Amino acid sequence: MNTHPCYAVMQRPLTVGILGGGVAGATVALRLADLRINTLLIEASNGLLNGPPVCHLHAGGNLYREISDQQCLTLLRQSIASVRAYPHSINHRPTVIATPVADQGDVNTLLARLKQVSQEYARLVAQDPANKVLGEPEDYYRLFSREQFMALAQRPLPKVAHSHEDWLIPLAHHIDVNSLKFPLILVQEYGWSLFRMAATATLALQNSPHCQLLLNTRATHVTPLNEGWQITSHSPTGSQTHQVDFLVNACGFRTGLVDDMAGFTRQRLVEYKAAYVTHWPSAGDWPEVIFHGPRGTPKGMAQLTPYPNDVFQLHGMTEHITLFKDGLVKSDASSAQPQLPRVYQEQIDHGWQQVDIEARTQGAIEHIARLIPRFASAKVAGKPLFGAQQIPGTDPSLRAADVSFEGAHYARVEIVKASSALTAADRIVTQLIEQSGIILPQLDNTNGSLPATLAITQRYSASEVEALALSLASTRGYPSALALIRDTLAK
Repeated sequence: MNTHPCYAVMQRPLTVGILGGGVAGATVALRLADLRINTLLIEASNGLLNGPPVCHLHAGGNLYREISDQQCLTLLRQSIASVRAYPHSINHRPTVIATPVADQGDVNTLLARLKQVSQEYARLVAQDPANKVLGEPEDYYRLFSREQFMALAQRPLPKVAHSHEDWLIPLAHHIDVNSLKFPLILVQEYGWSLFRMAATATLALQNSPHCQLLLNTRATHVTPLNEGWQITSHSPTGSQTHQVDFLVNACGFRTGLVDDMAGFTRQRLVEYKAAYVTHWPSAGDWPEVIFHGPRGTPKGMAQLTPYPNDVFQLHGMTEHITLFKDGLVKSDASSAQPQLPRVYQEQIDHGWQQVDIEARTQGAIEHIARLIPRFASAKVAGKPLFGAQQIPGTDPSLRAADVSFEGAHYARVEIVKASSALTAADRIVTQLIEQSGIILPQLDNTNGSLPATLAITQRYSASEVEALALSLASTRGYPSALALIRDTLAK
């Protein structure tokens, strides 16, 4: 018998069916295939991870002033696990949290939370040194006073950032110190490359003997059986049926459609969002910069996310940029699936018109230029990253969520942030162990926990992941900068 910790011995043959190959479904498939559990992954599009924009790891939840400390700690733990699950997917640069003078918030209210998150990170690293994926725990965050920031504005731009101070110099050169409240916060919340995540999942699952991956295939019916489910699917080659012992509904914002097919009621929200791709020639290594502001107002949070080759991704939490009028919808008694306005559904299914790309991207540029005036010269660099995300329940501020179950044979993955996907996968494995007869004779560290890393994703080099990521970005019509590993660029 193979006694590798990632080897699963089944008391009986078992197959898990997963509907949806976004971050949630692909991550669940990776965990199951890594445990050698037979997995059927059905995805309607022609590739994995074709969902809403992902650019930020959220390792501590510092972008969200409104969420609870507990959600921040959960996002930290989930982010660390996700970095280990998706090697080569992280963009290593810090995030600057800035509060404009015009904002009513008090930056000092974030300090107690930062201390708490930093202490938890230190505890996790002490527990397992492999958890040190966000730099040294004592460097998790740094505060910069007004005087320190003004002094940085007098220093020349370094060609490559090597210190916390180096990362702040470009911002100090481009912003009026009188427009900000102090201290500024620099925190090790890294970036996340959607395309390198997609490449990692694609390489691992296509080459796994334990995963049957069906792309361009849509589930049309699900029928409960005594011990499992029958899935009817349709692809360009015709219809077929599949029998599975456990069904995972990982259909993202369309999760309610499968709930309806399965006969389950569920209360949820769906929110349509977009981020915008721009080009702005600038010197220096930029951090990500978050300017806090009241959501949904003209001064809503502004987010500047840097990529190689002077490409910047933009968010603006207003109805004219990242958020959309009537773009937050809820389910009702007639269906578990919230209904987006037709215009947004058309954009999701068929793409954007060029006039809309130009108008909303220009609006995002102007939103950033309120705070960084020279950014007004930025240009549109491609189509937006867009999509809809589900939020279980009725609280639109919820950020840390993972999975819920119906009986012994059905799970719905309900992540709001991509970093929650591995937690959902692990809870599904626990459900299988408890109710479906799987035996995992030697779990990691002999303490009954699942392995902290996925062997299935560790087999591919950074260059292999980057090469496929570049191909995916090109195929999907996005700049190569969104797929590049920053450290490989000549400086």
